[in-house]
Amino acid sequence: MTVGQAKLDDGTLVARARDGDVRAYEELVLRYQGPIYRLALRMLANTADAEDVVQDVFLTAWRRIGQLLEDASFVGWLYRSATNRCLNLIRARKPAADTEPDEHPAPGSAGRPDRVAETSAGLAALTSALARLTPEQRACWLLREVHGRSYEEIAATLGVTATTVRGRIARARAQLAEVMAPWR
Repeated sequence: MTVGQAKLDDGTLVARARDGDVRAYEELVLRYQGPIYRLALRMLANTADAEDVVQDVFLTAWRRIGQLLEDASFVGWLYRSATNRCLNLIRARKPAADTEPDEHPAPGSAGRPDRVAETSAGLAALTSALARLTPEQRACWLLREVHGRSYEEIAATLGVTATTVRGRIARARAQLAEVMAPWR
């Protein structure tokens, strides 16, 4: 949603959505469904579960947008909601030792079979390595490294201290570095 050539900021769109402007909310969904889906997909390693989480997050956000106290906190609210739903789903799952994560297409390597195979193998190794992290470490690492969230934002999202977040990320990085060493 733009006015002239200027793109409306999130706060303006949230305020309009709170007033019932469906188009403003649709713009917010268009902006953030991709990042929220990628977070859910990496946390859950299952496309159907990730799609369900994203749908639930945005439906709940639309229903409860009037409860949001600060327009600028909408994005953090989405990440917190998605992360918590993913963690709850992970905790509710029964451990399955021989389940393989969904296959994900290799981005940016179309047309070169050798690059497709190499990228696919690297992504599979990363997905497998991420699955070995605790759900909390995985959430912290993904929010920081993939989604660029600050330690303070992650701490607020997960309801822990920034020091706890730093520790989880450090342990996740060390474990991922060890597992991914052959791919360097």
